[in-house]
Amino acid sequence: MENYNQTSTDFILLGLFPPSKIGLFLFILIVLIFLMALIGNLSMILLIFLDTHLHTPMYFLLSQLSLIDLNYISTIVPKMASDFLYGNKSISFIGCGIQSFFFMTFAGAEALLLTSMAYDRYVAICFPLHYPICMSKRMCVLMITGSWMIGSINSCAHTVYAFRIPYCKSRAINHFFCDVPTMLTLACTDTWVYEYTVFLSSTIFLVFPFTGIACSYGRVLLAVYRMRSAEGRKKAYSTCSTHLTVVTFYYAPFAYTYLCPRSLRSLTEDKVLAVFYTILTPMLNPIIYSLRNKEVMGALTRVIQNIFSVKM
Repeated sequence: MENYNQTSTDFILLGLFPPSKIGLFLFILIVLIFLMALIGNLSMILLIFLDTHLHTPMYFLLSQLSLIDLNYISTIVPKMASDFLYGNKSISFIGCGIQSFFFMTFAGAEALLLTSMAYDRYVAICFPLHYPICMSKRMCVLMITGSWMIGSINSCAHTVYAFRIPYCKSRAINHFFCDVPTMLTLACTDTWVYEYTVFLSSTIFLVFPFTGIACSYGRVLLAVYRMRSAEGRKKAYSTCSTHLTVVTFYYAPFAYTYLCPRSLRSLTEDKVLAVFYTILTPMLNPIIYSLRNKEVMGALTRVIQNIFSVKM
């Protein structure tokens, strides 16, 4: 790999798009996905805010998921698109630290929020009589605040530590954003201790939540199987399958990238998998939760009818 401007403190993001027609096609595709993610997540937030039928714990958590996804994709794609359009792939040392901090904050917060959403469905289906107490407004606020705070603290610790490591090799990061594991390949000191902390942190934010989600949905599916109402079973299966789809799209590529030893994966694989959890997931989440949810579609119909009735 070339040594880009060794004397500069700036990093160079090699990006995702090759300098060819394929690169231009991928650029247009990513921009369209970005716009879809913005429109979809903003629409979901506004819909939940405007329709009183959606003022429930489940949709309160869902609105926060849309808010995280909105910020998540906005941390990555605008810089990536700007680099391709203007050909300036450099990013300042401070800018790289800021991008890395926000990326890890949103990633950690989303992982914990998905766990809260799984707990919400677990209580709603397995203990419906206890639901108003277990998922009170206070509990929802605590879950959301905890997700943001823990994600921010974890991100701050990693960012401060990672950007105190001396980088004396090539300044070229073979990625489309400032991803810490990729940056560690440029360090001129032994980083095995920090790599171990990354592995430990990834275990806490990925393995433990995913295990909790899997256990909760195992109990949910067992409870659904015992339901006498066919309509109740259908609704429960629909809700659970929707959430499990979102969880799989998010956790699987993340776990492979951050838990699999570097010797067993390539930097190209890391970039391709990163597209799933940084770009595709924020776009797919509002689509999955709206198209497969009758309550959301019903709320959309009511809001549109209200808008047209006001104009009439």
